[in-house]
Parts: sequence; structure tokens; C-alpha cells
Amino acid sequence: LLIFDGLDESRLSLDFRNNEVVSDVSQQSSVNVLLTNLIRGKLLPSALVWITSRPAAANQIPPECVDRVTEVRGFTDAQKEEYFRRRWSDEDLSSRIISHIKSSRSLHIMCLIPVFCWITAAVLDHMLTTDQRGELPQTLTDMYSHFLLVQTKRKKQKYEEGHETSPQQLTEADREVLLKLGRLAFEHLEKGDIMFYQEDLQRCGLDFTEALVHSGVCTEIFKRERVIFRKTVYCFVHLSIQEFLAAVYMLHCYTNRNTEVLKDFLQRDWDEDNDSSDDDYHQDYPSLDVFLEGAMEKSLQSENGHLDLFVRFLHGLSLESNQRLLGGLLGRTDNSPETIQRAISNLKEMSSDEFSPDRMINIFHCLTEMKDHSVHQEITEFLKSENRSEEKLSLIHCSALAYMLQMSEEVLDELDLDQYNTSLEGRLRLIPAVRNCRKAKLNDDELSETLCEVVASALKSDPSHLRDLDLSESLLMDSGVERLSSGLESPNCRLEALRLRSCRLSEISCSALASALKSNIHLRHLGLRFHAQQDSGMELLRELLESPDCRLETLSLRCCGLSEISFP
Repeated sequence: LLIFDGLDESRLSLDFRNNEVVSDVSQQSSVNVLLTNLIRGKLLPSALVWITSRPAAANQIPPECVDRVTEVRGFTDAQKEEYFRRRWSDEDLSSRIISHIKSSRSLHIMCLIPVFCWITAAVLDHMLTTDQRGELPQTLTDMYSHFLLVQTKRKKQKYEEGHETSPQQLTEADREVLLKLGRLAFEHLEKGDIMFYQEDLQRCGLDFTEALVHSGVCTEIFKRERVIFRKTVYCFVHLSIQEFLAAVYMLHCYTNRNTEVLKDFLQRDWDEDNDSSDDDYHQDYPSLDVFLEGAMEKSLQSENGHLDLFVRFLHGLSLESNQRLLGGLLGRTDNSPETIQRAISNLKEMSSDEFSPDRMINIFHCLTEMKDHSVHQEITEFLKSENRSEEKLSLIHCSALAYMLQMSEEVLDELDLDQYNTSLEGRLRLIPAVRNCRKAKLNDDELSETLCEVVASALKSDPSHLRDLDLSESLLMDSGVERLSSGLESPNCRLEALRLRSCRLSEISCSALASALKSNIHLRHLGLRFHAQQDSGMELLRELLESPDCRLETLSLRCCGLSEISFP
């Protein structure tokens, strides 16, 4: 048994495609080559390999190399309440805090993360037990902004014997350290790094010992650990703190017109792109709404969504209330009501069928951070309506609806895309709701591969609610069927009926499907009507039926154009 603990802390380049094959235990090679060969089973093929990692780094490992995944899940709703009730002996105070958290859906959902519960407890305890006045945090950006101030106040009480110029004011030393931490957070967030070494801190002008003493903020958001060979590594207490400080740094660069950093991040040259007739640009510098739109597009282009929360924070920090709260840290920008409204309109109108529907939901989250609840209210009214099929849904409506259906405590009986009046891209954005329904009818010959990826995710989820899946008339390419098959093979899959009428499956697809169904003990009904199929493809399905592991009770093959050889 080989245990690799903390893959996310490693900076090894795991090139599974191009690394040389090493199968001889006596052959000398680099650590990253040895690791890829161990994971692929080329080296010590009978050994067991156990890897612990945060999700982002786990994505480096090819799915075909993974036999089992165990997820450490966060708090349930009941455990969230239990955490806050145990945190205070004052029952009235804990009840007030629980009530406030439940009033904000984004805060309540984030409390599944224990560290976020700790951050929330620190902020709300300070705000409700001191003379501090003001509205309690409603969004994630509000909460993390207040968290910085709470830690700053504690630092002043500890190191300055309680002498404060203002309990809500960051000193110049605080701002300097936080911006250096922000630069470290941002530069490594782009690379996907969450662990740092002494040289990384030095490049950002950070002396950890000095920062620890003079900032005080660092003691609760940044820590150091000693790992193998006694080399010190550093990390933020939680990835969300790194993402928040990265957003603080980026908005600081924007407000201070650091065009070099902005151009590198957005990968555009405003001097070349600038059109004198375009009012969105002021010479070589974009307006706030255009900058935020570019940041959103950049986040959607990332394959693993590592910039999603960063962009949510960036939108929240653009509001005057948060800029005022963090006075002096962000600088000043044009966040007039007109500019903010343009930014909100850009989010609502953003359109692209190039990105995963799961990723597009982040647009809805950004609206929440900007405290625009109009879409949420409209979808709430839509769900109450008796004439849903007559109401036209925009793209942002579909993303919001998919999210709300996913997060509902009630499992949806049926998701039928034909029941929603929207565009093709709108139908695509609705697909993530399949994760919280018992029956799904996703009939569309243009949804294809993206559909299979999301459905496979739904079949793998724990718990998986889907029992009846109809993908008839969908153009399922071989790669799409392979993704779907990975879901059917999952031990969490509880699917009982699968309909693939008129999906024109190839021999490769039939092979993947037959292989997956051999290990599926729940599927009872399979429909493959109207497939003009090759004999070889159907031969694979016949072998499936003859397998002792097959649990199918009904196999519909009407009008499949079969010869006498293909099926008895």
C-alpha cells in the first residue's frame, strides 16, 4: 500500500500523457515520472495506491486510473445548527445567529464548510456582543470583509494594549501586509497552488515573522507547517480566504490602474482593442463594468472552475458598501449606480454555449454578491405559477432555476426540458437540475456531450436520486456515451430505467454501454428502439444479456434493423 498524503501540496508536474513508461523497480527516474507510473499501474501493478487531496488537485488524475473516490463531506443542516449552539452558552445569542444565517441562502449553504462556520461565528459574535452598529453581513463578500476587520481589531487589542484610532480602520501597516498577501494569493490562485514556500513569500515582499507580529491578521488566515525534510511550507487557513484576498488584490490593481497586471490577467491589450467609438473604454483603461465582464469570461474559460469564487468576491467588492468597509485597501473606483447597473445587466445578458452549464450558474451567484435579487424573486414567482410552459425564460433565469432546483430540500419528481419555454442554450443551462430529480426527460439532438457529462455526475453523486432517464433522440457521440457509462458504473448509481431511442449508437458506444451495465445491479429496463445498428454492436448487448451479472428485466429493441445473426 502506497499512501500519497496531500497531493494538493505537491508541485510535481504529473504529465500522464507524455511521461515515459517505467515498469522496472530497479530503474532510476524522477519522482513525478515514478508517481504517474504508480498511479497508472505500470509500476508495481499489484500495489494499492491511496491518495488524499483537495478536489482541485485530484482533477490531475485521469478518471480511468481511479477505482474508488471517498469524499469528506461538510456539515448537514442539522450539524450547522449544532455547531452554533455549541459555540455559545447564551441560547438567545446562538438563536439570533442561526436565524440570521438562515435568512441568507448563500451564507447558509456555505456553512457546510466548518471553516466558514468559524469565520461566521467570529464575525457575528463580534457584531452582536460589542457596541458596533451596522447591518449584519448578507453575502460572502460582506462576511469576509468584516472578518478582516475583526482580526485587525483583535491584533490592536493584543499588540497595542487596546489603544485604537478606530475599531474599523485598517492601519497603513495592515494594508501593506494584506496587499502583499493578496498578491501571493492571486498569483498562486491562477497557477492552482495552495501551498507556498519561503521564496514565494519573498517574491511578494513578505517576511512571515514580521507579518505575524505586526499584522496580527495573519495569525488567523495564514499559517506555516513543517513537512518532509523540515522544509517550511505556508498556506491560507482555507482556500476561500486565498480567493478573497486574491480578489482584494485584483480590485486594488484595477483602482490603482496597474494595467500590466490587468492586461496579463484578462489577456487583452487595450491599446490595440481600444475603439475610439467605444464608450466602455477610457483610452487604454476599461470601465468597471467592462473589467468585471472580462473577469467573468476569464473564470468561465477555466476548466476546473478555480476562479469562480474569486470572481464572486470581485463582484461583491465592487460595491461601495464593501469598499467603504475596507477603506483605503481597495482604492476608489467609479461604482456609481449607473455603472453597477451596467455590470448587473452584463451578467444577466451573458451568453455562451461553449461553457459547462454548471459553470454558468456562477453568474447567478455573482448577482447575489452584488445584492441584486430580482432574478431569484422572478424564479420564485415562476415556481408558484400554474402556467409555467407559457412563460419565456431567459438564460440567467435558466441558470437560477437549475441552481434552485438542485438546492431544494424536496426532490423533483420529473425534469422535462420540453416543459420549459426557452432557447437551446437555456435548455442546456437547465440540465444541472437533473441532480435532484427522480425522472428526467432530456430529449434533444443538440445537447449531446455536455448533457452526458452532467448526467454522469448526477449518477455518481451521493445520494443519487435519478431512477428513470430518457435520452431519446439525443446525438450521443462515443465520448458522450463513455461519460454516461462511467456514471452507470458508479456504486452510487440507482438508475432503474434507461431509454436511448433513436440515439444512433456506434459499436464503440454499445461496447461502453454493455460493459457499464454488467456492473450495474439496479437497472431493470433498457430501451434501444429505432437503432439501425451493426450486428457487432448488438452482439455485445446479447453477451450482456447472457452474463450472469445482468439484472435487466426488459430490453426494448423494436425496429432496430437487426439481422437473424444479431439477436435470437
